[in-house]
Amino acid sequence: MIDFQLVDLARALVRDRFPNLRAAWLGGSFVSETATPTSDLDLTVLLPGPPAPYRSAERYEGYPVEFFVQTEDSLTYFCEQSLESRRPSTIRLIGESIVLADSDGSGAIWQRRCLDWLRTGPEPLSQSELDSRRYRITDLLDDLRGATDQDRIGMIGTGLLESSADLLLAGSKRWVGRGKALVTELERFDAETGSRWQDDLLGAARSAWTGDPGPIAKLAEQILDQFGGPLFEGYRAEARIPPASF
Repeated sequence: MIDFQLVDLARALVRDRFPNLRAAWLGGSFVSETATPTSDLDLTVLLPGPPAPYRSAERYEGYPVEFFVQTEDSLTYFCEQSLESRRPSTIRLIGESIVLADSDGSGAIWQRRCLDWLRTGPEPLSQSELDSRRYRITDLLDDLRGATDQDRIGMIGTGLLESSADLLLAGSKRWVGRGKALVTELERFDAETGSRWQDDLLGAARSAWTGDPGPIAKLAEQILDQFGGPLFEGYRAEARIPPASF
C-alpha cells in the first residue's frame, strides 16, 4: 500500500525546495510498492532553467532522497537515451509516478508521454544489435567451456545471466535493465508471458558460482536458439570513431 503520508512529505519538500518548479513526480519503489527499509525517495523535478539540470542526494526527515532536477531539454535528452538504450529508468520514474506538483500542465503531459512509451515498448533490435548480442553470448559460452577455476566460472556465469537476459528481453521487444532493474524487467516479462525466466536464470547463475555451470550454459543456448543461434565465424562490427578534438 502506498504511504500517502510519505507522499505528502515529498510534496512539501519539493514545493519548499523549488518554489519556481513547473512539475515534480515521485517515482520508484515507494510508488511500485517494492520499497525496503533502505529505499530512497526518487524525486524528479522540472524547472524552467538553471540551476537544472543536476542530480543530488540527501537525507530528509530520516529518508534518503535522490533528486533528478531537469529542464525541458535535459528531460527530453534523458528520455531519448532511455529509448535508445532500452533501459527505461527516467521514463519509469515519470510514467509510473505520483504527480506531486504541476504548475503548467507539464506534469500530466510528461507522465502520459512516458506511460505511452512504456506501454508501446522499445524498438525492435536491428540486425547489427542482434548479431552483437548473439556474438557476446557465443563468446561467453566458449569461455565457460574452457574455464577451470571456480572464480572465473562464477564470473562468466554472471556474464551469461546478464547477456542472455538482455537478448531475451530486447529480442522480445521488451525493456531491459542492469542490476536489480534487470530482475524487475524479468519479473514483468514472466508476468506477461507466463514464463519463469527470472527464477531459472538467477538459479542457474547461482549454480555456476557453486561449481555447476551446466544450467546457465543450457539456458543461454536455449535463448540463443530463439534468436538465430550461436554466432562467431563471420561476425564483423564496424568501429565508429569520433573526429579528434585537437
